[in-house]
Amino acid sequence: MIQLDGVNKSYRASDHGIVLALQDVCLSIADGEMVALTGPSGSGTSTLLNILSCLDLPSEGRYLLAGTDVARLSKRRLARLRGRTMGFVVQAFDLIGDVSVQRNVELPLIYTRSKVRRQRARQALDRVGLGGHYDDMPIELFTAQRQKAVIARALINDPEVLLDDEPTRDLDAESAGEIMQLFTELNEAGLTIIFSTHEEEIAAYAKRVIRLRGGRVVSDRENTTPTRRPPGREPPTLRAV
Repeated sequence: MIQLDGVNKSYRASDHGIVLALQDVCLSIADGEMVALTGPSGSGTSTLLNILSCLDLPSEGRYLLAGTDVARLSKRRLARLRGRTMGFVVQAFDLIGDVSVQRNVELPLIYTRSKVRRQRARQALDRVGLGGHYDDMPIELFTAQRQKAVIARALINDPEVLLDDEPTRDLDAESAGEIMQLFTELNEAGLTIIFSTHEEEIAAYAKRVIRLRGGRVVSDRENTTPTRRPPGREPPTLRAV
C-alpha cells in the first residue's frame, strides 16, 4: 500500500538555513502491518508521519499510496484520497471540553447529514470500547478513555490506515497499556497501524520497528514476539489462601 523511494524533506529555518528533516528514506509498508517509528527527539519520526498521512509532501523522492504518486495529485484529489484512506491522530488536537464525546467524534463529518454523523460516531466509539459514553463530557472520562475517543474520531471515516504520533505520550503505564492493546485488537481486525514513540516498551507492541536517526532509517526489523499485555504490569497469578 505504502512505498517511499528516496524521500527527502527539508525546511527553511531562520536561524539555521536549510534543515534536512528526512534524508533518502526508502521503505514499503503492506496492508495489515502494525509499525512503530522510533528514535531520539529530532530523528524525523513526526515528519515521516506527516508525509505518510499526506499532510505534507516530500521535497524530493516519491511517495506512492496505493500505487498513486501523491505529488501528482491536485489539492482536491489529495484531500479526497487522504480522507478516504488515512486516519491521523495529531498530538495537539485534543477533545473539545464543552461538547459531548459523540459530538467530538463527529467533527470530521461536520458537513455530513446529522443522522449519518451520529451513526458513524457511535460506530467508531463502539469500535474503541466507548459504547456507553456517547453523551459523556470529556472531563468525565478517564485518561485512557479520552485517548480512545480521539482515536475514534480518526476512525470515523473507516480508514484503511491509522497513524498516531506518540499515542501514549503523558499516559501512565496502565493507560498506555490500554491504548496499545486497543491498537493490537484493531490491527488484528485488519487495520494498518503506524505510530511513533520514543519508548522501547511501546515499540515492542508493533510487529515491525523502524528506527530513525538524523532523518535517516538506520534499522528496519520484524518483531516476532510483539507485546500483548500492558507495559510495567505482570500477568495475574493465583495464590493459595
